[in-house]
Amino acid sequence: MSKHLVIVESPAKAKTIKKYLGNDFEVLASYGHVRDLVPKEGAVDTEDGFRMNYQVIERNEKHVESIARALKKADSLILATDPDREGEAISWHLYELLNERGLLKDKDAQRVVFHEITQRAVREAIEHPRGLSNDLINAQQARRALDYLVGFNLSPLLWKKIKRGLSAGRVQSPALRMIVEREQEIEAFVSQEYWTVDAHAAKDAEGFTARLQVYAGKKLEQFDINNEADAQKARETLLSSANGRLHVAKVEKKQRRRNPAAPFTTSTLQQEASRKLGFSASRTMRVAQQLYEGIDLGSGPIGLITYMRTDSFTLSNDAIQEIRGLIEERYGKQKVPDSPRIYKTKSKNAQEAHEAIRPTSVQRLPDEVKSHLSQDQARLYDLVWKRTVACQMIHATLDTVAADLQAGSADHVFRATGSSVRDPGFMAVYREDQDDTKVESDERLLPELKEGEDIDLRDVQADQHFTEPPPRYSEASLVKALEEHGIGRPSTYASIISTLLQREYAELVNRRFIPTDIGRIVNTFLTQHFTQYVDYDFTARLEDELDEISRGEKEWVPVMERFWDQFHEQVKEKDASVTREEAVQAREIGTDPKSGRPVSVRMGRYGPFVQIGTKDDEEKPRFAGLRPGQKMDSITMDEAMALFKLPRELGETPEGEPVLVNIGRFGPYVKFGDRYASLKKEDDPYTIELPRALELVAEKKEIDANRFIKTFEEEGIQVLNGRYGPYITNGAKNARIPKDQEPKDLTLEQCQELLAAAPEKKGRGRKAPAKKAATKKAATTKKTTTKASTTKKASKASSDTGKTATKAASKSTTKAKTASTSKKSTGSGTKAKASTGKASTRQGKKSAEDSTAGVSSGT
Repeated sequence: MSKHLVIVESPAKAKTIKKYLGNDFEVLASYGHVRDLVPKEGAVDTEDGFRMNYQVIERNEKHVESIARALKKADSLILATDPDREGEAISWHLYELLNERGLLKDKDAQRVVFHEITQRAVREAIEHPRGLSNDLINAQQARRALDYLVGFNLSPLLWKKIKRGLSAGRVQSPALRMIVEREQEIEAFVSQEYWTVDAHAAKDAEGFTARLQVYAGKKLEQFDINNEADAQKARETLLSSANGRLHVAKVEKKQRRRNPAAPFTTSTLQQEASRKLGFSASRTMRVAQQLYEGIDLGSGPIGLITYMRTDSFTLSNDAIQEIRGLIEERYGKQKVPDSPRIYKTKSKNAQEAHEAIRPTSVQRLPDEVKSHLSQDQARLYDLVWKRTVACQMIHATLDTVAADLQAGSADHVFRATGSSVRDPGFMAVYREDQDDTKVESDERLLPELKEGEDIDLRDVQADQHFTEPPPRYSEASLVKALEEHGIGRPSTYASIISTLLQREYAELVNRRFIPTDIGRIVNTFLTQHFTQYVDYDFTARLEDELDEISRGEKEWVPVMERFWDQFHEQVKEKDASVTREEAVQAREIGTDPKSGRPVSVRMGRYGPFVQIGTKDDEEKPRFAGLRPGQKMDSITMDEAMALFKLPRELGETPEGEPVLVNIGRFGPYVKFGDRYASLKKEDDPYTIELPRALELVAEKKEIDANRFIKTFEEEGIQVLNGRYGPYITNGAKNARIPKDQEPKDLTLEQCQELLAAAPEKKGRGRKAPAKKAATKKAATTKKTTTKASTTKKASKASSDTGKTATKAASKSTTKAKTASTSKKSTGSGTKAKASTGKASTRQGKKSAEDSTAGVSSGT
């Protein structure tokens, strides 16, 4: 019998921690969240102090049962989930479930936190337990309630006004706005021409270049020379004035320092992994999670980095001393600054008890642990190790030189600049990358120039340039922008990006975000009608309020009330006042020359399309879907009318069947007679000709001929070749053919016998699965429900929608599965607590969110 039961979030972490604690401790994983809001309307009761109705997450129910069984044999419960708000919430939910079952009676329950999974950190945490933090729990509940209320109210409005399956999230929507606004900036950008003039000079045969700074006595601005004629005139003037020589009028020599970057936070790790390693934000966090939870280096698993969800730059004193010792040992005492470098955290709510992301021991050198790691793990660990070591090294010292070179007189001046590294300092270990900027070389050297001397001018070159629009967001620059605006928190950046891509609101092209048509429409709808809720400052202020709740400076219910009252009224008003025509933002682009009817482009159920006419016309409107690559905002009238060339009549088959090509719901096809053949990927329905169409027809006929083995026409029975082999069908049922039976030799009587013994086809509707799910849930409540009543509830659920089935199922759950909480019931009086959290194991929450009919509330 184990004296103590320890609960963490993932099995990998459980395995690592078990090694440190010994036989008196049993360590189990919750596999992320153990319960979440019931996936239906009313899960947050806005009329009753925002009471939240929870239920056990079905996929994690077995893990809760395992924990419950283990607790019966233990003397105490130690909740050791991740050290953040979500980790605190997971511990609290588990505590509540176990307490409701009466399993904590006469048993001590404690909360412990650690920011690295090492023997020292884990044992120290066990020795210093605390209680559950109501403030952190309340902050997490407020965030979950806000996300739920936004998702369950805005998303159905989008379904009704635009298209089913869409979602609007509290943090996701401002991020989408960023991407769309950047694209609009690019589209509105007007490029301007400008020219630069460079001198190609040399001293003692060593060549270098200098940029024209002063021309005709005037300091040049970017657009002062903006056409070829002026550029050529300047070139000729300078060549004539210089007469092959440049005079060194002034030489400035300086030393400058470059300081190392701060250690990694979640945001900067995601940015730098994107720039240097090409990792997506989600890939970075997945690999970091593995390094945090523990890697077996030969003597059992050990955590290699500290907790990877943090916005703090703090390093512990022990870590700093170890880093400084390693620098002295490997790079020399002169590379260690006189005093440790201290970095100030920018985030308003950074928890200084947390640390920056660093190796748990810098003595574990990347090359030494590489053989135990996957390629991704090794590359990310190397990045974290180098950044951490560099942040405590001395500055880099650079020598810079700037020389003014006159071309004939002081009216024409070129400037040459160069630099060299005198002492690389931290740069010997690590240099930070940047987004969308041209980083100047630290090794662009100039020859030794002396004031008053003349040097050779080899040529003057004029180059044309055009201003460029702002770059589209990469994952790194989007994360940086979200952090700068205060939108989201470290644990949300990866999920924000994933949601935007999964919902097809944006796509990544050459690792840059481009908004899709549906993304633009959703963004326009939200910015026009829910301006406040996608406003960057509003979103940031709401995040600040959640932070204040987590620090105990505000009560969570008043924050919820202020948000909900106005938001709820606005949703109702927009539902009544905004038409679908207005929401889908139909754009009239011209008039059909044949019918005189208007031509418009709009968003439909299956995507964007062009429409000729209106629903009010006597003649029905004509429709044509946009081709891949065409955009609603940019399609022209000519491009739109070309879409109506379909269906195209191509001719006839040798048998005299008419052949035409068109695009249907499932893609482009060739029709011959009353049969169809799909086009291949390389075929274009707008350009395909009859010979190629006949090839596809011949292929289809051959496939069909091989498909039919035998037919009994009067009885409606066929023996067919199917995807998984030969089978018998009468339309209502399919029957397998015994392996020892030749399909072509089957008689009618044998086919009828096999069909009679075959099972009925399974339905494809939503009702049958709902009934099954409801029955399954009801079956788990034998202590409180009889078998007859269970069947009755499941049957009732199957006769309604999936939503009703969920309702019936949730009614039959026990208290262990559902629980409610009010503003006063967030763990007060309990002994357990926590701090930052999340992990690859936190799939329970996502599963519950996905079950809300596509409502993305968490992001």
